[in-house]
Amino acid sequence: MHMFFQWLKRYMPRGLYTRALLILILPVLSVQLLVSVLFIQRHFEGVTRQMSDAVTIDLRYLRDVADAAPDRLTAIRDVNAVAAPLELDVDWPTTIPQIGDDRRWTDFTGDTVAARLRDGVPEIGAISMADRRFVTVWIGSRQGPLSVEIARRRLSASNPHQLLVVMVILGAVLTTISYIFLRNQLRPITRMARAAADYGKGRITPYSPGGATEVRAAGMAFLDMRNRLERQIQQRTMMLSGVSHDLRTPLTRLRLGLSLLDDEEAAPLTRDVDEMQRLLDSFLDFVRSDAGDALERIDPAAILSDLVADYTRIGLPVTLRVSTADPATLPLRPAAIRRALDNLVGNALRYGTQARVAVHVTDRAVRYVVEDDGPGIPADQREEAVRPFTRLDPARNQDRGSGVGLGLAIVADIARSHGGVLRLGDSEDMGGLKAELVLAR
Repeated sequence: MHMFFQWLKRYMPRGLYTRALLILILPVLSVQLLVSVLFIQRHFEGVTRQMSDAVTIDLRYLRDVADAAPDRLTAIRDVNAVAAPLELDVDWPTTIPQIGDDRRWTDFTGDTVAARLRDGVPEIGAISMADRRFVTVWIGSRQGPLSVEIARRRLSASNPHQLLVVMVILGAVLTTISYIFLRNQLRPITRMARAAADYGKGRITPYSPGGATEVRAAGMAFLDMRNRLERQIQQRTMMLSGVSHDLRTPLTRLRLGLSLLDDEEAAPLTRDVDEMQRLLDSFLDFVRSDAGDALERIDPAAILSDLVADYTRIGLPVTLRVSTADPATLPLRPAAIRRALDNLVGNALRYGTQARVAVHVTDRAVRYVVEDDGPGIPADQREEAVRPFTRLDPARNQDRGSGVGLGLAIVADIARSHGGVLRLGDSEDMGGLKAELVLAR
């Protein structure tokens, strides 16, 4: 049973609306199929058998009259005289034609009519139902074959398709009404999902709960959660502003005090103060992330072009690869993205001799790629590399002045705030680290 459901999940639609439509259509089709089978197989065929049995009585009587006549002329006269009141059209062919199955495929009761007529009158040699209005029967008698044309309405209930048409139309109308009603119930869920997805990308979309009581309760819980997160972000930003002010002031006093000492004596202390300043800036960058940045519609390639221009202006080997991005403006936080790209390019130049950057824009995401020719990061250490305060080689990092291991953590945090991810891999042609900053559109 578990394997069956696993197999069924692969073919089920993914969208909520399509699943709801499937839930509506399947019961309606099942009921229509069940009613059709029961009606046609039981009620409709039962009525057809009764009507066909009544006609076989008339046909047997015509055969008996023909068999009782002393010659063919008398048989024709007597049979025609009897057939007129019975509303049967009789003819006297010379032979019985060899007719196969000439019934239409839409004739639901043709098999039942033919079977009942042959059971009631074994002398029937052929039956034709090519014309929907009449059934022609050829009967063998002692005076030769005779053909009888019978109105089809006397053998089976007429217009069986009317029930099917009514059922299909009524089912379509009821399904449409149910879908409209269900869509109104699902719309608040999709609105809440859209607001949650936008918030995951760093965008606050206006949203008011609606719909059923349970959906409204879920919407209120989402708004409460979003408001609490916003309050925490605001409190964190205010706290960081105070910490920045309180810590920078004593560092400035220390620098002023060290400036009064001899350079030889003050050099070690000055390095310590600079290290404290760098650590403070790293902490603030990590905790601040993009909380203070506002969304702006900007070309993603323009952010990267400005960054590369700043690096090349001071003579650093950073090249911009031919971009496949389409010229388009998207709602982004340019300051946060610039900070993330600056960290990636800085790491590339710190551990390699050159860096190459590119940007690719698709219908679903914006992908920034930074590659270098450095030693790279082993695959089993990449997940650990993006954790805060993680340095894969502390001695080497201190020599290179990388701070406390927050560079990649800041980039990953900015990527998550845009609904994206930071992916680390190997550069195929440069041989170093390949960092991909993927942002959801």
